[in-house]
Amino acid sequence: MIHPSAIIDPAARLADDVEVGPFSVIGADVEIGAGSVIGPHVVVRGPTTMGCNNRVYQFATIGEDCQDKKYRGEVTRLEIGDNNIFREGVTVHRGTVQDQGVTRIGSGGLFMAYAHVAHDCVLGDNVILANQATLGGHVHIGDNVILGGLSAVHQFCHVGTYAMCGGGSIITKDIAAFVMVTGNPATTHGLNAEGIKRRGFDSEVISELRRAYKLVFRSQKTLAQALEVLDQQDNRSAWLNVFIDSLRSSSRGLTR
Repeated sequence: MIHPSAIIDPAARLADDVEVGPFSVIGADVEIGAGSVIGPHVVVRGPTTMGCNNRVYQFATIGEDCQDKKYRGEVTRLEIGDNNIFREGVTVHRGTVQDQGVTRIGSGGLFMAYAHVAHDCVLGDNVILANQATLGGHVHIGDNVILGGLSAVHQFCHVGTYAMCGGGSIITKDIAAFVMVTGNPATTHGLNAEGIKRRGFDSEVISELRRAYKLVFRSQKTLAQALEVLDQQDNRSAWLNVFIDSLRSSSRGLTR
């Protein structure tokens, strides 16, 4: 299961069935769960914890020191869930002490070739970063978000759950949940209706979210006025509350 040319630190902890390809390097304080496959020419540095059934393709670097110039070698971590795929050349860096000291990736993610996850990012479940999509430091990505190829997210931005960003988008502000954006700089282009329909959302919830989107992004109301209207609605669905929370929690300002 482990190629004889692989170099594995004695302090690393690998489940019995983990595969490690030729010329890969697994450092100390690395823990890799059952069913995982580490391809050839991969570097995994610690402290890094990977869950079960993750697959890392050739030339990816997982858990390396971050590129923040303030980093002085402090002990920081990377935590990865289960069932993620890291394709060729993907880079994922550990956190910094200026934040929580940890970069977190959920489960079920797909990180296509040369995608980059910077220090202190927090990613939810089922996230897709297409080829060469790049996250600056401290970015938060909600569940089921899709970032198109060559897109870039400025540091400290938040991208809400089920948002979708078109290829080549430059994102400098927060993105509300369920919203589609594209462009440089990115602007909103409607509700991600087709995406959430494919995820099993019923038509009533989609219509409710569409009305809320139009109120916030296409009416003449300020954000505060739109939130006041939304707060007054009775029998709101839980998903509408998710949309409202993503608006209210924005700290960098919303992509409009």
